[in-house]
Amino acid sequence: MGKFRSGFVAVVGRPNVGKSTLLNALIGQKIAIVSDKPQTTRNTIQCVLTTAEAQIVFLDTPGIHKPLHKLGEYMVESALSALNEVDAVLWLVEMGNWTKADEHILRELQPVTPPIVLVANKADLVPAERRAEFMELAAGKRQFAELVAVSALTGENLKALVDLLIGFLPEGPKYYPDDWITDHPERFVFAEFIREEILKLTEEEVPHSVAVDVDEVKEDPQKNLVRIRATIYVERDSQKGIIIGKQGSMLKAIGTGARKQIEGLLGVQVFLDLWVKVKKDWRNKPGALQEFGYK
Repeated sequence: MGKFRSGFVAVVGRPNVGKSTLLNALIGQKIAIVSDKPQTTRNTIQCVLTTAEAQIVFLDTPGIHKPLHKLGEYMVESALSALNEVDAVLWLVEMGNWTKADEHILRELQPVTPPIVLVANKADLVPAERRAEFMELAAGKRQFAELVAVSALTGENLKALVDLLIGFLPEGPKYYPDDWITDHPERFVFAEFIREEILKLTEEEVPHSVAVDVDEVKEDPQKNLVRIRATIYVERDSQKGIIIGKQGSMLKAIGTGARKQIEGLLGVQVFLDLWVKVKKDWRNKPGALQEFGYK
């Protein structure tokens, strides 16, 4: 058996290309939130995959895009800074669909020196002939270390991708224990699950105006119960009304969905108490960004 390898792989790609879905599939458990709305991931999330021969620490970066506000600037800065000191970069694109946003990322990646692996996701949706055409097109864009077609949904080529990434890692120690899958505290993951339900259930104007702060987590071992109190922040009164819904129906639906996810993660019963507050124009206020963990 060869020596143990360990290292860091940054995952980049345009918003809504499926980075979080891919990482959840690679890790085998849900850590990054998934939504059909773009720019879902706001922080660089560390996910850890440990095998018998290696440990890969994935940095799930926010989608690289042209920012419209201070939060957007932070997200892009966070994504690009993650590329400075990694062993490899996994650039995720959508099979058969090369976009202007991908061209923007291509330019941003020009000065990057670690090996870049281009991964075309959703390969299960594209016929073999079109796959080959797309991979040829992509290969002509720049010098890639490797090009791989995968499907995060069906699992196609995921093991081959992991084996390939391990090949870029140096010999090294385990950075995390075998059973660790993320370096984020539980409170962060709870807040992300709540935010995911909001992204799923609300209209276009609301999702990206939302921040979630977990105020309190209390364990009750006798009842095998965890009590969580969290506050959902929005930018306008009208958004607060949408989040609460008629007679509290929307807030109840958000709470039910998030509670089920948290219970699945913790394996115990959860009592989730949600509140909604207005913090006007928080995405453009550095103090608020820092308060919500974006600095």
